[in-house]
Amino acid sequence: MRTWKALTPLLKLLVLTQLAFNVGFYAVLPFLAAHLGTAIGMAGWVVGLVLGLRTFSQQGLFVVGGWFVDRYGVRPAVLTGCALRVVGFAWLGYADETWTVIGAVLLVGLAAALFSPAVESEVARQAVLWEEDGHGPRTRVLALFSASGQAGAFMGPLLGALLLTVDFRTTCLAGATVFVLVLAGHARLMPHRIPGRVATRARGGVRVLLRNRPFLSLCCAYGAYLLAYNQLYLALPQEVQRATGSQAALSWLFALASLLAVCGQLPVTRWAGDRLGLRRSIAVGLLLVAAGFAVVAAARPAAWTGAAGLLPATGYVLLLTLGQMLIVPATRAWVPDLTEDGRLGLYTGALSSVSGLIVLIGSSAGGCLLDLGLPPAVPWLVLAALPVLAVALLPHRAEGAGCEGDTALPR
Repeated sequence: MRTWKALTPLLKLLVLTQLAFNVGFYAVLPFLAAHLGTAIGMAGWVVGLVLGLRTFSQQGLFVVGGWFVDRYGVRPAVLTGCALRVVGFAWLGYADETWTVIGAVLLVGLAAALFSPAVESEVARQAVLWEEDGHGPRTRVLALFSASGQAGAFMGPLLGALLLTVDFRTTCLAGATVFVLVLAGHARLMPHRIPGRVATRARGGVRVLLRNRPFLSLCCAYGAYLLAYNQLYLALPQEVQRATGSQAALSWLFALASLLAVCGQLPVTRWAGDRLGLRRSIAVGLLLVAAGFAVVAAARPAAWTGAAGLLPATGYVLLLTLGQMLIVPATRAWVPDLTEDGRLGLYTGALSSVSGLIVLIGSSAGGCLLDLGLPPAVPWLVLAALPVLAVALLPHRAEGAGCEGDTALPR
């Protein structure tokens, strides 16, 4: 509450925006695959294609959304993204053919590609200013922002499940209504001109970005974390199925991860800010993620089943979530120190796009690894090695406030 009370009105708006955004998003998307397969009768490969197109239109276009933010400002990007999300969800509720569903999910993804880089880059910029004003480390703001997103991701599926007792269309329209409220709130409260933010007209930003080795190194390390996190949806279900004979326990493990992130994010970030700094926070987080995989690898030869068989998976989820709480705020806090003037939106979007590409490639390789019939501990040991290797990729310069280096805020 002390951190919340110290925030500027703009930061409070952006934090609440993240909460509302995830409530609306997760009220609909977790139930999309079942709707497409059962209510519409799509084949499995078509459902996979639709979900892949949504991810591509979102993560793949984040870098474009970041460029849009730098060029035209935060307010136009947020308002346009909200409007597109309203139309996309409403359209999805009435779509009953493959081409209409694809059009709707592409619109939903494009909306996030505009909205998220705008909000995330401005939160990062405002967090640096908040730190420079003497309120404390910027990571506390970014931790609050991350916790609000986790709270939205926890509440959204509960809302969606409740509305799904009516039908999927009602769920979609409720999600659209959430974004109507977000749109109205930002149209009224978002400043037309944010002090200190200057739109860039210069070209060549992508070329400069591609020559920025420290930033690209951070993207690769963050991509390794996201690839590890993605195993919640790939390797963990297989382990739960092996241990219990069903995947019913998955929902409890996901709920455990969300509650831990919501309740523990701020204390963990405060502890890390006092003792570690940005680079070491990410490094420790990656090692915790690796330890989570190692726990499962160590237990797999015993082939425990039942409640005992769930203990390694629970340890993996706990360690992965602790690692996430260290990695995500520190990474977002570090990005402003690695960007050029007026390019924070582009770099924020590129962080998601580059790491998303790593996940896309790595997930395919991870799926093959799990299907090769190797000794049971080997795939988990390989997965444990990736975060450890990612520690070596972390840049050593431009470490930012709260670390050992100097700070420089791109205006």
